[in-house]
Amino acid sequence: MTAPLEQPSIFTGPEGVDALASLLRGRRLVVLTGAGCSTESGIPDYRGPGTRARARNPIQHREFLTKPEVRTRYWARSLLGWPRFSSARPNAAHQALASLEREGHVLGLITQNVDRLHHAAGSQRVIELHGALARVRCLDCEALEPRVEVQERLMALNPGFAERTAELRPDGDAELPVEAVRDFQVAVCTRCGGTLKPDVVFFGDNVPAPTVEAAFSLLEEGDALLVVGSSLAIYSGFRFLQRAADRHLPIGLVNIGECRGGELVDVRVEARAGEVLPQLAAALATG
Repeated sequence: MTAPLEQPSIFTGPEGVDALASLLRGRRLVVLTGAGCSTESGIPDYRGPGTRARARNPIQHREFLTKPEVRTRYWARSLLGWPRFSSARPNAAHQALASLEREGHVLGLITQNVDRLHHAAGSQRVIELHGALARVRCLDCEALEPRVEVQERLMALNPGFAERTAELRPDGDAELPVEAVRDFQVAVCTRCGGTLKPDVVFFGDNVPAPTVEAAFSLLEEGDALLVVGSSLAIYSGFRFLQRAADRHLPIGLVNIGECRGGELVDVRVEARAGEVLPQLAAALATG
């Protein structure tokens, strides 16, 4: 008969910071971050408490590749969403993680986010599982260019379009009715005239194998895993929780709401990352 799994210690108050610090102190940490790490910077998520009430259908990889109308709709919405997405700034959670890395407590970050806020906060070793919206790739010739340059071309092709107002979406685009994009003009690659795609992993696509290998290699260097702001609902992040559990590493989690694989976690803190991580960084700094 198999013994039942121990339930994680779950905290909602200040005692959670103490429990996390006790679990992680003196260990080389690898951190896995998700959208909940960036919501306090104004970037919405798909599964957080504030977004589950409203259905949000993410961009599907296959549809983007095969349906011109889907690409048109994405780029129209992206033209509106990009200014606010790109103007987001690191919050206290990003800053705390960068500080923990500088102080030698964190070896590196594996992030599911595409917002580059960890870089902006000063984190050095960051593995971006899902790419970065700041880059655009040509599907035909593989040329890369900055997203800001594509924005300039989109605005030139669609004068007045940017004056619309719309709600920001997690993909860095915006809510927009189908009829509003009927006459929208999509920018093409300046090198070959090919089809452009943000250099991110859309839903239904696979994380590139070298990226996965680099993330697993980082995890192998660590003595503990800290998950921040992720429900681990998709396998691209959950696999690292599984690997850490297989290696019997101590696992901490800071997240609000449901979490896949919660039974594998040692200490779980149900609170905002921007509240918990600065306190954790201070606690680890004092030894």
